[in-house]
Amino acid sequence: MSDILAENLSGKSVMGSDGTELGLLYNITMDLKSGKLHDLVIEPDEELSRRAVDFDLDDAGRFLVPVNRVQAVKDYIVVQR
Repeated sequence: MSDILAENLSGKSVMGSDGTELGLLYNITMDLKSGKLHDLVIEPDEELSRRAVDFDLDDAGRFLVPVNRVQAVKDYIVVQR
Protein backbone atom coordinates (compact mmCIF):
# COMPACT_ATOMS: atom_id res chain seq x y z
CA MET A 1 0.00 0.00 0.00
CA SER A 2 1.38 3.44 -0.84
CA ASP A 3 2.01 6.05 1.84
CA ILE A 4 -0.95 8.27 2.74
CA LEU A 5 -0.81 11.27 5.05
CA ALA A 6 -3.12 11.04 8.04
CA GLU A 7 -4.48 14.53 7.33
CA ASN A 8 -5.84 13.16 4.02
CA LEU A 9 -7.81 10.48 5.89
CA SER A 10 -9.71 12.70 8.30
CA GLY A 11 -13.44 12.57 7.57
CA LYS A 12 -13.03 9.88 4.89
CA SER A 13 -15.95 7.49 4.48
CA VAL A 14 -15.45 3.95 5.77
CA MET A 15 -17.11 0.98 4.10
CA GLY A 16 -17.22 -2.68 5.04
CA SER A 17 -15.94 -5.27 2.60
CA ASP A 18 -19.59 -6.30 2.15
CA GLY A 19 -20.50 -2.83 0.84
CA THR A 20 -22.06 -1.51 4.07
CA GLU A 21 -21.31 2.17 4.70
CA LEU A 22 -20.09 2.25 8.30
CA GLY A 23 -19.54 5.97 8.78
CA LEU A 24 -16.75 8.56 8.74
CA LEU A 25 -13.21 8.23 10.08
CA TYR A 26 -13.05 10.22 13.30
CA ASN A 27 -9.53 9.40 14.49
CA ILE A 28 -6.78 6.77 14.58
CA THR A 29 -5.33 5.46 17.85
CA MET A 30 -1.67 4.53 18.20
CA ASP A 31 1.01 3.55 20.70
CA LEU A 32 3.07 6.70 21.26
CA LYS A 33 6.22 4.79 22.20
CA SER A 34 6.34 2.40 19.25
CA GLY A 35 4.33 4.42 16.71
CA LYS A 36 2.25 1.33 15.97
CA LEU A 37 -1.31 2.11 14.86
CA HIS A 38 -4.10 0.37 16.81
CA ASP A 39 -7.65 1.27 15.75
CA LEU A 40 -9.62 3.39 13.34
CA VAL A 41 -12.22 5.30 15.32
CA ILE A 42 -15.33 5.62 13.16
CA GLU A 43 -18.29 7.92 13.72
CA PRO A 44 -21.17 5.58 12.78
CA ASP A 45 -23.59 6.35 9.99
CA GLU A 46 -26.88 7.46 11.60
CA GLU A 47 -28.91 4.95 9.59
CA LEU A 48 -26.71 1.98 10.54
CA SER A 49 -27.84 -0.17 13.43
CA ARG A 50 -24.95 -0.57 15.86
CA ARG A 51 -26.14 -4.11 16.53
CA ALA A 52 -25.50 -5.00 12.90
CA VAL A 53 -21.78 -4.33 13.37
CA ASP A 54 -19.49 -6.54 15.45
CA PHE A 55 -16.79 -3.96 16.23
CA ASP A 56 -16.03 -2.77 19.76
CA LEU A 57 -17.35 0.69 20.72
CA ASP A 58 -15.65 3.52 22.57
CA ASP A 59 -17.35 5.52 25.36
CA ALA A 60 -18.95 7.83 22.78
CA GLY A 61 -20.43 4.94 20.75
CA ARG A 62 -17.90 5.12 17.91
CA PHE A 63 -16.66 1.92 16.26
CA LEU A 64 -13.10 0.77 17.02
CA VAL A 65 -11.79 -1.08 13.98
CA PRO A 66 -8.34 -2.70 14.29
CA VAL A 67 -6.01 -1.34 11.60
CA ASN A 68 -5.13 -4.87 10.49
CA ARG A 69 -8.67 -5.09 9.07
CA VAL A 70 -8.05 -2.25 6.59
CA GLN A 71 -8.13 -3.70 3.07
CA ALA A 72 -7.92 -0.59 0.88
CA VAL A 73 -7.74 3.19 1.03
CA LYS A 74 -9.02 4.96 -2.06
CA ASP A 75 -12.28 6.92 -2.31
CA TYR A 76 -13.34 4.95 0.77
CA ILE A 77 -11.46 3.19 3.52
CA VAL A 78 -12.51 -0.45 3.08
CA VAL A 79 -12.37 -2.68 6.15
CA GLN A 80 -12.92 -6.41 6.55
CA ARG A 81 -16.23 -7.27 8.22
